[in-house]
Amino acid sequence: MANSPQDLKVAILGAGMGGLTTALALAQRGFKNIDVYESAHDLGFVGAGIQLAPNMARVLDGLGVWKPIEAEAVNISDTSVREGATDNELAHVELGYIEKTYGYKHMVGHRASLADGLYQGCLKQSAIKFHFATTAENVESFGPKPSFTAVPRDETQKPYQVQCDVLLAADGIKSQARVEMLKRLNVDVGVKDTHQAAYRIMIHKDQIKDDPELLALINNTRVTRWIGEKRHIIAYAVSNNTIYNLSTTQPDTNFAAATNATYTTKGDKSAMLGVFSDFCPMVQRMLNYVPEGEVCEWKLRVHDPLPTWVHEQVALIGDACHPTLPHLAQGAAQAIEDGAVLAVALSRLPDTSPDSINKALRVYEKVRKGRAEALVDMASASGRALHLGDGAAKAERDRQFAALRAGGGKGPVPDKWADADVQREIYGFDCTKVTEDNFDEYFSQL
Repeated sequence: MANSPQDLKVAILGAGMGGLTTALALAQRGFKNIDVYESAHDLGFVGAGIQLAPNMARVLDGLGVWKPIEAEAVNISDTSVREGATDNELAHVELGYIEKTYGYKHMVGHRASLADGLYQGCLKQSAIKFHFATTAENVESFGPKPSFTAVPRDETQKPYQVQCDVLLAADGIKSQARVEMLKRLNVDVGVKDTHQAAYRIMIHKDQIKDDPELLALINNTRVTRWIGEKRHIIAYAVSNNTIYNLSTTQPDTNFAAATNATYTTKGDKSAMLGVFSDFCPMVQRMLNYVPEGEVCEWKLRVHDPLPTWVHEQVALIGDACHPTLPHLAQGAAQAIEDGAVLAVALSRLPDTSPDSINKALRVYEKVRKGRAEALVDMASASGRALHLGDGAAKAERDRQFAALRAGGGKGPVPDKWADADVQREIYGFDCTKVTEDNFDEYFSQL
């Protein structure tokens, strides 16, 4: 048995935002043996824009990696919700109060910058060892010593067994650890296709140098959302206002091409333009900047809430247990909160027995599960409100938008991402402090 929590051997599956945060947070709390298994050959640092909300920034700052990420990000001053077809403004909300209220600005950045910031932090920690191009398969044991088969993608290397004291599965919505955990618990919760997809588009400043209207967008500090029936586009500048990032949500036009193994499919530019053919000319111009052959659709998939995130000495993290639609921009932030809370809970272990490890993981679940699942539901509801077609519900939504305009941007916002009460619930939660303050009470109740 390990002499102290910091002597425990911890294996982490996946080097996404949740896995990287977990590894870094554990290392900073003195854990000495942290192995991260990632199926990709490297992190790649691809992706599109990402919102860096105050609850995320608070964790990253605590881990010492926020400053370089912040240096490349754009501070958001306000948000505008507009009709896709006409470009008429439905609502405008100033966001300057966020930093005064929560201690951090609401910023937006490039996903690669966030991932690299976390990765660079991990590389400074000798306790963290990365195993790239290695797939974790066949979780044979969930405890008291979890074990799995590590399969190198290099066929010249043989699979090998890994045994650890704690196994943390941050292996995404296709998590094999979740599938095996639910099988052992005799629970059937499968991945569900939402029949929605997303295009993620990045337009570089030099592409639009001759378009004053689009240059004005890339040079400002506003998040703009254009909405229409069953569709919307959210857009903002990233990388110090050198790239304009657009993320769409629309009905899945390429559904037949999707399989359980494929979450991205090659899209067609003409089909993409057709989806937004009734949006305003400015949006049409932006979408036309996407090069032929570079249109990809991401399938938006979720699953019902799990009965538990923990089994014996194994816990699930991020999309493995709470995949979230993008309408609140909290998917990565919630995975990052998972990692921070796990590190606090495991560092507070009174002893290193399997029973105590299980209890600490259940403290993590107690702090995180209800909050994350509430945000999953809220993101889904916000998406439904944005995508309404003609009818009574849309009329009521637009009445609320009108009341918001009349009130000078004060009051409930149908786009929940911009609603002050929702922001208070999301941004005002200090996950590390909540875990520190309540660990002893929660642990004693288990």
